[in-house]
Amino acid sequence: MNVYDVELQFDEDDPPGYHTAYLRAALVLGGEKIAFNVFELPAGQSVCPYHYECGEEEWIVVLTGRPTLRTPDGEQELGPWDCVFCPPGEAGAHKVTNHGDEPARIVIWSDRTTPGTSVYPDSQKVGAWPPGKLFRLADAVDYFDGEVS
Repeated sequence: MNVYDVELQFDEDDPPGYHTAYLRAALVLGGEKIAFNVFELPAGQSVCPYHYECGEEEWIVVLTGRPTLRTPDGEQELGPWDCVFCPPGEAGAHKVTNHGDEPARIVIWSDRTTPGTSVYPDSQKVGAWPPGKLFRLADAVDYFDGEVS
């Protein structure tokens, strides 16, 4: 598989600002322990909301274009062959957006954990995969809520 010319697909239900083409390459190639995803961001689009993984490392490599990376330290423009490490936890929070006029193609890979959990600081949500559900952090309950009569 060539990451520069592999055919990518869009999810038709992605909202404006997140309409990005992708391929889950590890699944196509038979990988089970690593997630390896190719994304092509049209102008004005982001890969996903600002978030961090709770137990996974993520790596980002820019193949083409000049996307902007947002981290807890602010924003910076990236260029071809720039590589970014996003550690688990708040220090690894990130969002990749293409503010340029030309498409940007990137690869994001990570170690795959099951279940996987992510936190979305801007919207105060947490997600768990599986089961593929998101919850507001403000909805937290006590550990024994509903368990003790």
